[in-house]
Amino acid sequence: MSASNKVPTWEPPFSFTPENLAKAHKIIANYPVMRRASALMPLLELAQRQNDNWLPRSAMDFVADMIGVPRVQAYEVATFYTMYNKAPVGKNMVRVCTTTPCWLRGSDDIVATCKKKLGVDMGDITEDGQFSLHEVECSGACVNAPVVEINDDYYEDVTPEAMERIIDAFKRGEKPKAGSQIGRQGSCPEGGPTTLKAFTAPDQGGE
Repeated sequence: MSASNKVPTWEPPFSFTPENLAKAHKIIANYPVMRRASALMPLLELAQRQNDNWLPRSAMDFVADMIGVPRVQAYEVATFYTMYNKAPVGKNMVRVCTTTPCWLRGSDDIVATCKKKLGVDMGDITEDGQFSLHEVECSGACVNAPVVEINDDYYEDVTPEAMERIIDAFKRGEKPKAGSQIGRQGSCPEGGPTTLKAFTAPDQGGE
């Protein structure tokens, strides 16, 4: 069973909490008075995090009014960048990259594993609201493909088996270790560094 993440027909009014309002003023203070529009993106991000990781139109309006830009400018930014969610999402957003490098390295299998494990299709939310599944274009970690982004962390070199373990950990309320799932060091070859080994081998100490 799954729940749709379509935009609600009714949205409550939005305003920053006192804590986030203070953060917003600090963000705005980073920019000259005549360049307050530059604060739009970080303020939208702040509003999204306050609102269970999605941006209702009321939040876009609030942010636009706060920095004195046309509301349509906030809509343009929020609809252009995929980092902004325009509809409700799960507590854990599972974003699977399916661009060519990840596809060549097995992202189709990762997508199938996620659908089977979570019981939802792309764009849907699990019945308990804990997960939503999304397809994204190029997560920017092609060397370590396939890549899955969950909330703010990247899980790289993911296999179907590793994906199942990661989802199970989140279901238990745990936060599995992010990064390469095969122990890769940075973006080195899978077998380890092939050059400048004296500077990378743990027992050499850089000598």
